[in-house]
Amino acid sequence: MASRTEILDLLTDWLRPTEFKDYCPNGLQVEGTDTVNRIVTGVTASGALLDAAIEAEADMVLVHHGYFWKGEDQAIRGMKRERIRRLLDHDINLVAYHLPLDDHPEYGNNRQLADLLDIRNPQPLAGLVWAGDLDSPLTPLQLEERIAKALNRPPLYVGSGVEKIARVGWCTGAAQGFIDTALEAGLDAYISGEISEPTTHTARECGIHYYAAGHHATERYGVQALGRALESVFGVEHRFIDCDNPV
Repeated sequence: MASRTEILDLLTDWLRPTEFKDYCPNGLQVEGTDTVNRIVTGVTASGALLDAAIEAEADMVLVHHGYFWKGEDQAIRGMKRERIRRLLDHDINLVAYHLPLDDHPEYGNNRQLADLLDIRNPQPLAGLVWAGDLDSPLTPLQLEERIAKALNRPPLYVGSGVEKIARVGWCTGAAQGFIDTALEAGLDAYISGEISEPTTHTARECGIHYYAAGHHATERYGVQALGRALESVFGVEHRFIDCDNPV
């Protein structure tokens, strides 16, 4: 058991959210009970995740994608009203970390994806993009198969380039626009969550192997690592619930 304040203070110390210019508030977004015994983690605070958290009798839901994004309608109505109502009715805290969780050197989505894909020497390259080395050079098909096996879904592959891939760059989520960073660094391949129409042509014409491995699929691992760490420190129960999303 731990207090909400203790957990939030530690998360602030770990993730340092004030150092990021983000698109949403990081930290506590909806206040619930003061005392936390069970934390449910997930990628997005969707209605399906909230239903599962209520069934699990969670005191806190910790996610990567929360609410109150810049540019969205600020009125609390419709789907947003229903989500917040469920949290308030069941006295559940909603805590969300976006960019701070992507970039954290231990618990972050980028670091966790590197470990999952057996990428050696993972280091921040520029901005949110990371770079590292494969344990041994792979053909484009071999890297595609490694990603598919690790994430349990085939990536979308486009592009061209060297016959054997040794050095790769990556950024989880909607990071297709950072392909230019990978190109400027002379990397053999670039991995992100999403892809866009212009990105396809960039990969083909500029000679880089590009893998869109899924926004949700690439960002399942940071919140799990964070939840396990909180469980270790505070002795609270942690449960990850994966509400699949094909995007």
